Amino acid sequence: MKGLSPWAITAISQFKNSSELYSQKLKDLHFDVLSTIDSVLISATRENAEPVYFRACYVPGGIEKVPITNKKGNQVSIRIICAIGTFNLKISFDQTEFVFLKYSCILTPASDLYIPFWPRDILTTGEISSTIKSLGEVHVSQVGTRTGLLYFSLPDRALRVLYFQNLTELSNYADQTGTSLGGTVGGLLPEIGLALPKSKETPLESGKAVTLSDATVAFKIGDTKMADQAVDYLNMLSSIYLRIPRPDTHYLHWPEILEKGLKDLVENPGCWSMVGGNSYLNAYVSDYETPPEIMVQLAVLLPLVDYVEWSGKRVKVMETIKKGLAPFYDEKLKTLVRWHPAAEDKLKGEEEQKMPMVMDSWYLHHPLLNLSRLALKGDKEAEKLFLDSIGYAIKVARKFKYQWPVFYKMDTLEVIKAETKEGEGGEQDVAGLYAHVMLQAYELTGAEKYLKEAETAAKKLGKVGYKIMYQANNTAFGAGALLRLSKITGNKLYLDLSYRCLASIFENVQLWDCNYGFGKSIPTFFALFPLSDAPYTAAYEEQEVFCAFHDYLNHAEDMEILPSVRLLCSEYIRYLVERAPYYYPPMLNKEMISNEVKTGEVNRNLWIALEDIHDGTEQSGAVGQEVYGAGNAFGILPRHFIRLEQEFFLFFTDCPITAIRKSKEGISFRLQGDPKLVYRLRITPVDNSEKPMKLKFTVLSPAVKLQAAKDRPQDLEAFIMGNDTVRISWAK
Repeated sequence: MKGLSPWAITAISQFKNSSELYSQKLKDLHFDVLSTIDSVLISATRENAEPVYFRACYVPGGIEKVPITNKKGNQVSIRIICAIGTFNLKISFDQTEFVFLKYSCILTPASDLYIPFWPRDILTTGEISSTIKSLGEVHVSQVGTRTGLLYFSLPDRALRVLYFQNLTELSNYADQTGTSLGGTVGGLLPEIGLALPKSKETPLESGKAVTLSDATVAFKIGDTKMADQAVDYLNMLSSIYLRIPRPDTHYLHWPEILEKGLKDLVENPGCWSMVGGNSYLNAYVSDYETPPEIMVQLAVLLPLVDYVEWSGKRVKVMETIKKGLAPFYDEKLKTLVRWHPAAEDKLKGEEEQKMPMVMDSWYLHHPLLNLSRLALKGDKEAEKLFLDSIGYAIKVARKFKYQWPVFYKMDTLEVIKAETKEGEGGEQDVAGLYAHVMLQAYELTGAEKYLKEAETAAKKLGKVGYKIMYQANNTAFGAGALLRLSKITGNKLYLDLSYRCLASIFENVQLWDCNYGFGKSIPTFFALFPLSDAPYTAAYEEQEVFCAFHDYLNHAEDMEILPSVRLLCSEYIRYLVERAPYYYPPMLNKEMISNEVKTGEVNRNLWIALEDIHDGTEQSGAVGQEVYGAGNAFGILPRHFIRLEQEFFLFFTDCPITAIRKSKEGISFRLQGDPKLVYRLRITPVDNSEKPMKLKFTVLSPAVKLQAAKDRPQDLEAFIMGNDTVRISWAK
């Protein structure tokens, strides 16, 4: 071990003279709540191994009076009165599949109080002379404003630990002090955990209680070398998820949102450019400097196809988009290219990929994936473009040995940028995206060569390790492909690899509500970041992950998969339906939208999503207003609203659904959510009239009563447990 901070050395020196306030044993773990000169700590010890210490409370200047302790079963409450104020602690223990420790600390300052420093709350050693190896290994820690968690293993102690800091509860601290909760959970072994952000300009208010910590810790006991790191992560995270407070969701009338978005997409000139006699969608509103991109066209077209199939309506703009696809095909290369060939001269090289013939690896495969979806729906033009291009994709895969760089030249296959960061490889998740494309080709043609290509790429992905994600939507597509490969081949390896993909996605979410600064006005719980180091969440990647998770759950209908996967995927879907409207500028407070825009311009009245939503301390929309994120509403409506022909009402649920059966006076469907959670069911009129109220709706299974919704009296609402099959009838 190279060294320790003064606070760690002081804590270690105080352990021997600490006083025990409470003790508890669960399974093979023994817990002691200890009071030292300046802290209350909880030691967790397995057999004769070295303890792990969790600092439930730090008291600068020392604990002057004996803590007031109240014990009740598996819980203990502690009150500490000192010069800076009063600390109230709650500590509890529990066990199910895992052993759980929960502790919270609330401070009521005696006077206005600055916090220039706060020590981290986990110490994985009690000895100054411990070796680095004995300290453990950190697998995941908070990046930016993602979930405030640490996932680490202590092999010498046969322990795996997931530490979760509920940053929602710390939002008041951030709001009072004008600080961000980004990057607050981390550190270097042996000193890890939460360190409160430093307040230098704005103090905590005297007499106003503020939460300083709200941690839940899950312990898995057993040989960490034999256990699957990704599976443990998913299982432990879902177990903690069920134990933390989660924000309520609300009904938003997506049919109305969709109509506004469709109108603006079609009619606003900032969304369109003309090249070679065809109209093309811009990537960003009023971005006329960048040539049209094939990915942008298809990223909007496919959700529109979903909407048209659901609604039965004709959307003329689809024909406009389809008409412009063929010019992206390069006869010499025998593939679709990224930039429109007739407008490549606009590229000035201000970014690495903005050069003629430069391809970003995932950009090659994403349009092919969307074309294959159109082809499987019977679109012959899409099928031809797809099959004419797939040979080039295979050529590239073999050239790079199924390990794709970031950027390369399409004509020479010269690598322009090999790695995302030094030593981290290229776009690791492209192997999964490529496997997805190959499986689509296999489904379309029945040719075994495509199945073999998918397997080759998948096996290469198995050598990447656990840090798979480059871009969230592509990782999600890869997870679905690996699940399908497992079903087709019976090889469990591919299912395990799909779990690794999902684990890397769920490392990249924000499981807390940013209730400070600009974050007060919008929901942020379960937001997803587009890249592993992105400083903001993004509408396009979120919408595509949402659709990919729907597909994953549908493909897994007849499979036995981890319950944690069903829970986390369905909950992400539920909260995306809640959060997605707040990417649209008309839904946001004007002051939270940036006046400086990187690409194009932001029209605050336009129902086109902003690319970027930031932490509450920063304005959003600085990247631009992304036209290619316009598929948001078109993806949500067909998946969460059930439409019946000849009827004037819709069924909505915020849970993913399957097994839909319709009749003239009845319907049934099954919720795919977790059976321990409750989901919203609503019946709403198509045209906002009160006609449904004149019908008698009966929920036959499960036996729940529909009531008029408080926010929309014309709607009927009930709440249903996950995994239930719902049967509803109606009559005059």
